[in-house]
Amino acid sequence: MTIAELKQQIKLLKTQLASETISSGLRSKYLGKKGHFNQIAQVLTQIDPTERKQAGILLNQFKTFLENHIANQETSQPEAADWIDLTAPGIKPHVGHLHPISQAMDEITRIFERIGFTRVRYPEVDWDWYVFESLNMPKNHPARDEWETFFIDAPEDQEKGKMVLTTHTSNGQVREMERLDSQPPIRMINIARCYRRQQDATHTQMFHQFEGLVIDKGISLQHLKGTLDYFAQEFYGPGTKSRIRPFHFQFTEPSLEVDFSCHICGGTGQVVTEDGTKQKCKFCKSGWHEVGGAGMVHPNVLKAGGIDPEKYTGFAFGWGVERTYTLKEGMNIDDIRLIYSGDLRFLEQF
Repeated sequence: MTIAELKQQIKLLKTQLASETISSGLRSKYLGKKGHFNQIAQVLTQIDPTERKQAGILLNQFKTFLENHIANQETSQPEAADWIDLTAPGIKPHVGHLHPISQAMDEITRIFERIGFTRVRYPEVDWDWYVFESLNMPKNHPARDEWETFFIDAPEDQEKGKMVLTTHTSNGQVREMERLDSQPPIRMINIARCYRRQQDATHTQMFHQFEGLVIDKGISLQHLKGTLDYFAQEFYGPGTKSRIRPFHFQFTEPSLEVDFSCHICGGTGQVVTEDGTKQKCKFCKSGWHEVGGAGMVHPNVLKAGGIDPEKYTGFAFGWGVERTYTLKEGMNIDDIRLIYSGDLRFLEQF
């Protein structure tokens, strides 16, 4: 390229610049990294060495002209105050997300919907009848003690007793039977808030449970065990197993405690350290995590819901959402109260 050709290109760009407005993004278009000035400056190496000094002077003069012209445009045009450079990088908005427990409840719902469960929700402030009496709990049962349960200061119902904050989601069992006019099959998943007078690193006075209930002809423990294994593998990952142990609940017979195999040690209770030695798993200590209770629905509960226990059987299970969620791999939450602290440093990790 010759000096004459360089002068001609500069003249053309000046003519083009005169017809443009600030709204077209002049600074980026002419002075940006890929702007017209940098493109034309690249031809300096093509000019004869004896003319490069003169070419450099021309380019510097042209750059000064561009800077002054664009600066004048930005300050003199009336619309400059409202002008937006659409070529400038955007500012990412601060986007929130669902609370981790809401995320867990959505995941649990999807898992059970895939095997035919219907998501329902029943009152969190309910009558003693649904929370205790219909669930085969006698008047003197410890769970009905005022040190365990929040009682509502409200008039009693002659038939349904006092009003309480639900201590578990099992109050939905008889309500679901009534909703369906005591006509099985029933396959429900009830997720709701529960309340108990306990508060420490592993308990909160308000927490969430999910309650499963299946009633039909011929339902057995095998169906319950299969459902538990299915949930364990879907929620915690392939290879997770469930274990059931004898226990006692008033509203199931037989009653069971449910454990899931530990994802850290693979259910062995031991982990291999970096030097190849085996140590007891600090997370589970035994290869298993206790998650909650389950069992076959007690005949008295079926009767309370208007269902003949001679024709139908069923199983139920109920676990804390927080407890179930914090056992997931990588969580390592040693104080459940953190979940409801409102601390963004904690919540933004999920």
